[in-house]
Amino acid sequence: MNSVASTGGQVEGAARRAADHPTFEKLARFGMVCRGVLYGLIGLLALRIAFGGGGEEADKTGAVRTVAEQPFGTVILWLLAVGFAALALWQLSEVLFGVGETKDKIESGARTIVYGLAVGTVLSFLLRGSAGSSTDDQSKDLTAMVMEWPGGQFIVGLIGLGIIALGVYWIHHGVKKKFSKNLRSGEMPPRVRDVVLKLGMAGYVARGVIAIGAGVFFVHAAIVFDPDEAKGIDATLRSFAELPFGPWLLGLVALGLILFAVYCFAEARWRRT
Repeated sequence: MNSVASTGGQVEGAARRAADHPTFEKLARFGMVCRGVLYGLIGLLALRIAFGGGGEEADKTGAVRTVAEQPFGTVILWLLAVGFAALALWQLSEVLFGVGETKDKIESGARTIVYGLAVGTVLSFLLRGSAGSSTDDQSKDLTAMVMEWPGGQFIVGLIGLGIIALGVYWIHHGVKKKFSKNLRSGEMPPRVRDVVLKLGMAGYVARGVIAIGAGVFFVHAAIVFDPDEAKGIDATLRSFAELPFGPWLLGLVALGLILFAVYCFAEARWRRT
């Protein structure tokens, strides 16, 4: 028993040392750059939709296809896969070894899953030539599956309310500049700090608006008991364009995503790790 405990302690110690290694930190920061690239592409695709350009889906699958069409697209996709894998491992290390509160560990666990799914999307395209189903199809498939469970309609409604709550949280996070606690703000020149804070505010508000919209569609799908009413990022963004002054609303949200991409680049430089 003691030998097993000793071996477990050695493994944990090795994992801690790996998580604290400077190379791992550099990879995590590179992952933040990759995150910015993905958000920037989604924002540009949404901006194109806002002004009648159509094109790829404004979600991660559309972004991956867009990258693949560029010169050296395959190389860039491999770099994105490495970056998101580094982010997933970094957040997993926060869950296992972080000193934050339980809420912080839950958030890190959720990010681990999100970044892991991003890695899966990129690898799917690299290995099979397809980025997989869009977030719209994934949302409908998930909703249809859950609705077959006992109490599934109620569960889908709760999922929708949870997504809405996440959107409200992101908006509050942005307006109150809560994200700044993760930045080494004292190292920034005053003007740079002001710009970075504004970028973060705009980005979190845009993400929050999208989440609220998607959550509303999930709740509607639960009410009418129709999984086809559930929408992912792309369909949610396109639905904005159908509202009064919709193209301008979608344009503002798209611009917010692009600004968040720039914030991600700044975060790669000044994020606390």
